[in-house]
Amino acid sequence: MIQADSTPSSLFVVEGNIGAGKSTFLKMLEKYMHAQIILEPTDQWQNIDGENILDLFYKDPKRWAYTFQLYAFITRIQTQKAYTDVNHEPIQVLERSVYSDRFCFAKNCYEMGSLSLLEWKMYRKCFNWLVDVYVQKPAAFIYLKTDPEICYSRIMRRKRSEESTISLEYLKLLDRRHEEWLVEKKDLEACVEDIPVLILDNNYEFEDDIAIQKEHVKSIVTFMKKTFNYSDHAILLDGVVL
Repeated sequence: MIQADSTPSSLFVVEGNIGAGKSTFLKMLEKYMHAQIILEPTDQWQNIDGENILDLFYKDPKRWAYTFQLYAFITRIQTQKAYTDVNHEPIQVLERSVYSDRFCFAKNCYEMGSLSLLEWKMYRKCFNWLVDVYVQKPAAFIYLKTDPEICYSRIMRRKRSEESTISLEYLKLLDRRHEEWLVEKKDLEACVEDIPVLILDNNYEFEDDIAIQKEHVKSIVTFMKKTFNYSDHAILLDGVVL
């Protein structure tokens, strides 16, 4: 196993709005980097012994917000641990994290009235304890900054059944939460205050554009080398030329 030079953690997290292109971005990284890619556990949310908690949440957020946010939190931890147990790569790249649950989605649910004040207080107490005990602290966040209008267009194109009720206004609210957390660093808990953030413009369609892909990877490599002392050999697959 290749080890990074003097790096305190191998975990990097890709964050961004719904429709920002996170899953496509992570699958693209596999072509260039020594990395174990961990996608969001949406399949676990869509089938709990035949029940779809993700669909229930979108259809009736006031009823299901607290249940869904806690279940999403737990399944993220379980998924990351399961991958870690079989990991042979020097870097893990995770699609979203418990931190985006807390600082974007759960917070947004509370501010929209889908979580009561009591539920919000309970969620935050559970979050603080679970993070302290069970969550590996990321080395950095990679924020795919994407205009809400572009996110909405991508959501409409992919036509996932659970997302049929998502509005542009909802995406604008989530965009604001991401900006407050990852750019402005507003009202943060101590557990995330010192985690560095790499911001990438993801408004452009990169899935079939090798030049844009390589620009993104080059930005990540430069960031990792500067911030964590990684070498090119530790990051890039053999034969990759940027």
